[in-house]
Amino acid sequence: MSGQEPVAGGAARDALRSLPSVDKLAIAVARATLAERRAELLGGAEDEVDLLARAHDRLRPSLRRVLNATGVVVHTNLGRAPLARAARQAVARTARGYSNLELDLSTGARGSRHVHVERLLCELTGAEGALAVNNCAAAVLLAAAALAGGGRELVVSRGQLIEIGGAFRIPEVVMQAGARLIEVGTTNRTRLGDYTAAIGPQTGALLRAHASNFRMIGFVEQVEIEPLCSLGVPVIDDVGSGVLADELKLLAEEPPVRRSVRAGVALVCFSGDKLLGGPQAGVIVGQRAAIEAARVHPLARAVRIDKLSLAALEATLALYHDPELARRELPVLAMLTASEAELDRRARVLARATGGEVVASTARVGGGALPLLELPGPAVALDAGPAGIDALAATLRTGEPAVIGRIHQGRLLLDPRTLTDGEAEEAASAVRAARA
Repeated sequence: MSGQEPVAGGAARDALRSLPSVDKLAIAVARATLAERRAELLGGAEDEVDLLARAHDRLRPSLRRVLNATGVVVHTNLGRAPLARAARQAVARTARGYSNLELDLSTGARGSRHVHVERLLCELTGAEGALAVNNCAAAVLLAAAALAGGGRELVVSRGQLIEIGGAFRIPEVVMQAGARLIEVGTTNRTRLGDYTAAIGPQTGALLRAHASNFRMIGFVEQVEIEPLCSLGVPVIDDVGSGVLADELKLLAEEPPVRRSVRAGVALVCFSGDKLLGGPQAGVIVGQRAAIEAARVHPLARAVRIDKLSLAALEATLALYHDPELARRELPVLAMLTASEAELDRRARVLARATGGEVVASTARVGGGALPLLELPGPAVALDAGPAGIDALAATLRTGEPAVIGRIHQGRLLLDPRTLTDGEAEEAASAVRAARA
């Protein structure tokens, strides 16, 4: 059957028949585009627009693939951690149809969605129990509500009353959790005695909040997690990035999850899509009674994780059984530990294909993790051309696939650390097309 069209199966034929005709699709897009333009003109618009280009954009999905050439590994605006192959396959497998999300296949009874990751999380962290919600902000909110809600006191160092991206502020989280905030210490120095003096009959828990996207240096002091857990009051520890690869020296300044569990923290909260390298998720591990209190709290249903994220999280966690495999297969860890030789080779290939110049540069971890850490390496610098550097960046940004670099000293830098070999080839093709 060489040279002939493949014969479609029954399901494929049904799907093909369900596609709208070209005429219907064109008419729908044209009507929407013209209606939008009429509204603009009636509102006083006097600019000229390309209606064909606008109609074409309507046919493109809003959420599109992007090639990250910024050098920021965990880039919040670009979806944070890219998923490992195993996680992508798990998502596709789960999305194909129904799943045993909340069904115990061995008994036929209703099950819990948390069981799909609880065993893995307990094995990897040493915790007695675990559950997952939709992001780390939700995890901290649920933990605070479960252990200090109902007007109980939640004790926090003044140096940890932080705000992270999206105006997520610890005092407001405490208020929404139904807890009463008790501040101790000062902005730069908090001692164990400050916590001891604040503990009373109404204390529900102590909260340690990780300063994800900034560092205080100089005359500063904070209490380590082990003495904090020795005070006899439940501790909630927001460790932020979710470091399970704590054998990597590069990540030594980020608080490891296992250390908090060993110290006796009641509930440890961390993100799934930062240094863990998985999907958006908020993970909570800790002591069995505290986990159960979070699991049965009414907020738990409001912030529960969906089946596709859960599938990706399970597959991501499974890779950590073999640390070497995790470093190879998890894109975030592979980017962070990429060798100088690998980066130089990729940069030279990209430079030859684009006519750019290999220059020394610095990449970043991103996602609020290790804000002071610089990752030295090469980048490919592209000159502006006749239209200017902003025009080149815009053309690449609006292409298919979109390519996002960073502008530095009048040149556009493409960083090979955050591109695979295949993505570097795609980026080179996009640059050639943009210049043409």
